[in-house]
Amino acid sequence: MKLSPEKIGYGISVLLLFSYLVSGCALMQVREEAEMAQHSTVLVGNVSSSFSSWEIPVVVAAYSKETNKRTIVHHTTLHELGSYELFVPKGNFYIVAFGDKNKNSIYDKGEPAGQYLNGEQVTVPAGGVVGDLHILISNPSNGKIDLPLGSVMPPKKFKTFHCTSPGAIATLEDALFSDEYGNNGLWTPLEFFKEIGGNIYFLEPYDPKKIPILFVHGAAGSPQNWKSFFDSIDREKYQPWFYYYPSGSSINSMSYLLYWKIHTLQCKYKFNELYITAHSMGGLVVRSFLVNFGHLFPSISNFISISTPWGGEQLAETGVKYSPGVIPVWRDMQPKSEFLNSIYSRKLPSTVDFFLFFGHKGNRNLLRPNNDKAVTLVSQLDQRAQSEAKMVYGFHEDHVSILSSEQVLSQYNAILAAAYEKSSDAVDVLGNNLRVDFSFDLPKERVWPHTTLLLLLRSMDEKRSETWFYLKNEDKGKELGPFPSGNYEVSLVASSFVPEPLSIPITIEEGIVPDVKFLMKSREGLVGYVVSKEKSIFQVGDYRRPDREVQIHSMTLKGVGITRTLIPMKEEDFKYADHYLSGIDYLANGTFCFFGLPVGEYELTIKAEGYEPYTETRNVSLGQYDNPMLIELVEETMGQQ
Repeated sequence: MKLSPEKIGYGISVLLLFSYLVSGCALMQVREEAEMAQHSTVLVGNVSSSFSSWEIPVVVAAYSKETNKRTIVHHTTLHELGSYELFVPKGNFYIVAFGDKNKNSIYDKGEPAGQYLNGEQVTVPAGGVVGDLHILISNPSNGKIDLPLGSVMPPKKFKTFHCTSPGAIATLEDALFSDEYGNNGLWTPLEFFKEIGGNIYFLEPYDPKKIPILFVHGAAGSPQNWKSFFDSIDREKYQPWFYYYPSGSSINSMSYLLYWKIHTLQCKYKFNELYITAHSMGGLVVRSFLVNFGHLFPSISNFISISTPWGGEQLAETGVKYSPGVIPVWRDMQPKSEFLNSIYSRKLPSTVDFFLFFGHKGNRNLLRPNNDKAVTLVSQLDQRAQSEAKMVYGFHEDHVSILSSEQVLSQYNAILAAAYEKSSDAVDVLGNNLRVDFSFDLPKERVWPHTTLLLLLRSMDEKRSETWFYLKNEDKGKELGPFPSGNYEVSLVASSFVPEPLSIPITIEEGIVPDVKFLMKSREGLVGYVVSKEKSIFQVGDYRRPDREVQIHSMTLKGVGITRTLIPMKEEDFKYADHYLSGIDYLANGTFCFFGLPVGEYELTIKAEGYEPYTETRNVSLGQYDNPMLIELVEETMGQQ
């Protein structure tokens, strides 16, 4: 039996009911997916090229290898060079990318290709995300490609060419964006992700003269839910984007994926303003993104939530306890869940104007308090969310009709108009530009295809804080900005590199575009963070944050004739930029870094209150740009000293 989104109101309130209506086979699939989510990981990285131009699709694949047999575990297709995501179980894998000239999903002779770290394995843990797995595509004769010619990517159910690059142009009428697929994203999120992925799509090519509005659907929703909004906004001023994702996944994982997509688009287009509008559970995805990563995107100035269950859903808790199959998102939707508590532990960024829309055209009975036919009013009007809203608007609409109501659209466009006028008034006072040139001094033993590069502006005016600005290789020699006029110290920050010089003093003012130039020199080291293994269940795609509550006594690194011991710093004493630029080792807030290590083998030992001593051996090699170490500490058993 199938319930359409119209009947269930895209809602949370019928999830438990649905679990009892679907077939036993479907419930078995839900259980299998939930188990898989705890033992799988998402791999993310960027694909770049040594070619001066690129106009063909890219296939990125992860495969295992036993003897000479290679098994493709997952692959994805990009319409251009850029970011990718792959879904794999715990284990060891190789990652390859190639230009698919004829779109046949086969690695053919003459197609340019590249492989992560020239063919080295990636060891994948259970749960979370493994990042910075960057690949450089070059001529086949110039690279070490382990994948044999003629290798065929496994077929997918959705036969039409589908791109997972952020910013891909889409047609809203595409079957991929239908209610049917939206439902699949809720009930079989891992299957959805392997087939379709999660992405931010455009309806038209990017226009720097228009403000982008990102629309985020809710549980079992799809981009087609937003058609009335797309039709009502002024398309001369705004360009609609939409985030399409498997809504049954853990909300943390989908908020991290949203960060990864917006980060990629910000690096590419350097937009000065972004608005976000979210329906139902999509509001929780956006808030999680904003409280964890919003400080990195000062361009985000407006957030409007519509019918969001800010207080969670009691039926989700019932479903977790009694349903024979539990979808990951249900755990997050429990009213007292760790997730819901976490999104209110910090405020929304001060640069974001938040508006809360709710509907009250529903019903009431002994089993269900006042609601909009899906979400209770108590949840929609949770005081924690209300307290941060600039305005709260109520409408006589239910959970579905609120997305097509003329009154809602009228109020929505009034808020947009005010925000647009505010942004237009600010254009004349935003400031001026800066021109940055940079190059990388790379060791011959390794080719570094890509790294996250950040421009750091530190104002010499005490009233202003630091400004961080994402760069990519194509930004070399270009004017960047705008920035407020004033005196600054400028530097560049990139993992495993140190800028030379460390910083350059400049003055930004009208009519003057300062030029700065940096040489990024390789600096080997070890960086990582600590988590408690027992505290949380981390599922596929969840970003595992450092555990600030673990009380580390000391962290000691021995090897190559050196011994260094770190003790935790006080939060107020830790300044990341200062430590990074000066190369001073640090241990703070559950993260650590040992800078400038000679090549060789090292032993890392950690002692923490209430946890077993931890020891691990790591090699540092020339030109090594590894991912951060993820260290899981195990709690001491009772009676253990």
